[in-house]
Amino acid sequence: MCRPLLRSLWIALAFAGTISGAMAQDAAGLKKSMIGQWELSTTERSKTCVVTLKGDGTAQGLKLELEPACPKALPFTKDIAGWSVRGFDIVRLQDGSGQSVIDFTEVESGIFEGLRSGEGVYILQNLAAARSLAKSMDQMIGDWSMMRGNGRNICGLTLTNTEATPDNFAVFLKPRCDPLVANFNPTVWRLERGELLLTSDRGEIWHFEADDNAQWRRMPDSADPLILVRNN
Repeated sequence: MCRPLLRSLWIALAFAGTISGAMAQDAAGLKKSMIGQWELSTTERSKTCVVTLKGDGTAQGLKLELEPACPKALPFTKDIAGWSVRGFDIVRLQDGSGQSVIDFTEVESGIFEGLRSGEGVYILQNLAAARSLAKSMDQMIGDWSMMRGNGRNICGLTLTNTEATPDNFAVFLKPRCDPLVANFNPTVWRLERGELLLTSDRGEIWHFEADDNAQWRRMPDSADPLILVRNN
């Protein structure tokens, strides 16, 4: 074999070894970071289940514990017997034979998404962070004003904790709203990935993000913004 070909082969093998080593390190790091308590839930946390991922090995993967209420809240969890990391970025909750019940991939720091065919998307996130989100939702309940950037109040609305549809809560407009808001006529709200979403019966959605002034600004931003301000 000629010397240039040997050199090329050596470089390719070294590169493959580097990639393989990096993947192994990523998988090991992910496995370590996952040990602890997590909340498994529907996207808007209307149904939740606490999962404790452990580092102890089993024949098929690693041990976990589900709180007793899990099968009632999320029936598919009755099949979960362990967990593992597949590849270098997939967290698998699996049955006793090692087959996937649901696979998760990280979509944001500390937040994982998994899809079950025919059911939809589920979220796995750190339990403390999830409970902080629940507290945030509680803090959203009450009366708000929708204002223009110049401070003009154009509508009053009330966010409730009454579940109107799965994962969505009722919102009510007060009388004499500006036509822009009245025609939109949101009927439900929810928090999703740091955004406040107002949704109409037609399926139209307005997205709001919290700004530095503890207000919520409609996105995409504009020269004449819409801002939600909590009433004292």
